[in-house]
Amino acid sequence: MSERRTAAVAAVAVVVLLLLVAVVGPAAVSARPANETIGEATLSDLGASDTEPVEDHPVSDLLASLAGDDAVERRRAALALAEREGDRVVVEALSRTATTDEDAEVRQFAVEALAKHGGDLAAETARALTDDPDPWVRAEAVVALDRLDRGEHEAVIEAALDDEHHAARRNALVSLFKLRGEGACDALVAAADDPSERVREWAAHLLGGVETDRAAEALSRLADDEQSVVRETAVRAQEVDSGSFRRQFTGVLDETDRTLPGEDDLNRTPNL
Repeated sequence: MSERRTAAVAAVAVVVLLLLVAVVGPAAVSARPANETIGEATLSDLGASDTEPVEDHPVSDLLASLAGDDAVERRRAALALAEREGDRVVVEALSRTATTDEDAEVRQFAVEALAKHGGDLAAETARALTDDPDPWVRAEAVVALDRLDRGEHEAVIEAALDDEHHAARRNALVSLFKLRGEGACDALVAAADDPSERVREWAAHLLGGVETDRAAEALSRLADDEQSVVRETAVRAQEVDSGSFRRQFTGVLDETDRTLPGEDDLNRTPNL
């Protein structure tokens, strides 16, 4: 699932919502800076995450589709293989696809699937993809490392805080908070000054789980942010119980971690 949606998504938004097609991205209704737009998509692209058409296909057929010429079918096959038995052939095929496919969304879906299978090859592949040329693949690679073992891959995840793209930085921030709790205060306070409103929004949200003077000061600044979605998130964060908040953030990164109050499915993030 990808945040690569712009005007094309706007054109099909009503159809997508009526069909309950979950696409990922940032907070819904606020205007976004030019570098946080969501790319182009066709109805075929948007349907790639629907694996129902291939749910009864044998693994051999899915592997054939994964190596085929149709990018949408390759994306669908990668997602479907995430739910199948992860034998060596499947894992190796997904790893090969994640690192060599010319279509960035296929690579993104493949590393997502690999993380669900787990194992050394999945980890090796995800680490390599944190340097992928496509930002959404890098962002998904961070999610994969979080799912596989965020403690073991802490250094690689932390390095993603310096990624040039907001999605990778945001995913790294959420993962480190899950790992460190209040120990992530330094990273969260730094993220409060991130150029991306999306990262600042998540910094504000997560600072609600840190009960320190520095966190309170950062939230006060964010409550006066130029972007309304950041201000509103900071105000809510100032009102939560920090201990209870931290206990909510214990599992792997998933769709629920990527939806803040006020977001919708059309404008969410990579399957993070």
